[in-house]
Amino acid sequence: MPTSRRVDLFRLHHAEYVAPRNPRIITAGKGQYLSVEGRGKPGDALFRARVGALYGMAWTLKMAKKKLGKDFRVMPLEALWWSDSAELLAAPEAEWRWKLLLRVPNFVRRRDLAAAAEALAARGRGQGAGDVELEQLKEGRCVQALHLGPYGDEHETLERMSRVARAQGLALHGRHHEIYLSDPGRVPPERLRTLLRHPVRAAR
Repeated sequence: MPTSRRVDLFRLHHAEYVAPRNPRIITAGKGQYLSVEGRGKPGDALFRARVGALYGMAWTLKMAKKKLGKDFRVMPLEALWWSDSAELLAAPEAEWRWKLLLRVPNFVRRRDLAAAAEALAARGRGQGAGDVELEQLKEGRCVQALHLGPYGDEHETLERMSRVARAQGLALHGRHHEIYLSDPGRVPPERLRTLLRHPVRAAR
């Protein structure tokens, strides 16, 4: 078996994953992600199933690439959030739309996804794997801050982010982005660490 040197995208792109308590303007470069979409309340049955499908694909891809000498770290879960009807926090959770993301190296190709989905199906674990896609994301300038505590209290951190952006002549635009640095199944709500990011542009 070829020896593998594990690619750690978190370390390679450390400047994009800074976690300041005080909001900061950062630049998020182009990245490649496994992605899967859904709609509805975070944490509901569909959301959990999509998370499972995403991680199933990521670990299957990791092991297949490792056999070829191209290992990589499975990154923390990320998600984009938006609503088609109103500002996200003003819309009912049932109307929330989300896209779950796991960042992967550029040596992961679209053809690899089909092979991984087939491998999962052969093991009886392929539900939802076929919905996972590979896409590029480049957000550019963003305001970013670390939120400590329950997800339901994020509005306080988001307001601080908005104030910092306005003070620099910037306005929020695009989709709200979250990077989950803690596992909610293992960490109590008051100790959750979530990196909040939102693209910004010059205010009009």
